[in-house]
Amino acid sequence: MKRWILAIAAAVLAAGAGAQETVLRTPPPDVKPGQLQITTPPQVVLDGKVDRLSPGARIRDTRNLMVRSATLAGQTVPVLYRREFGGQVHDVWILTPEEYAKVTANASDLDSKEGHKRFAELLELLWSARTLLLLR
Repeated sequence: MKRWILAIAAAVLAAGAGAQETVLRTPPPDVKPGQLQITTPPQVVLDGKVDRLSPGARIRDTRNLMVRSATLAGQTVPVLYRREFGGQVHDVWILTPEEYAKVTANASDLDSKEGHKRFAELLELLWSARTLLLLR
């Protein structure tokens, strides 16, 4: 009986380990760079203006792990963010200072089609580099 239970447990663990595949992260097309400061969640300051996180807002760190907004209270971090349909900040990706410098240097011409294309290509490169670092 014990062997049977151990065999099932081993099969379940092996199946779970095999199911873990690397998920390539790609940025959504409607993100913007900014400086985010969490004051008193859900209150935030985004680029010097008072704003609000949406209910269920998702904040991801540089390793793509979810971060609670309260753990960032009092800090100002460089981010890419996206708003939900009601206008509140919903998705946030924390950037390194180097990534933020690259993104903001290329984000000045987002209104033009070519500028938006270059911005999207840069984001793809950043996300690919992060994925490669996570695989190591």
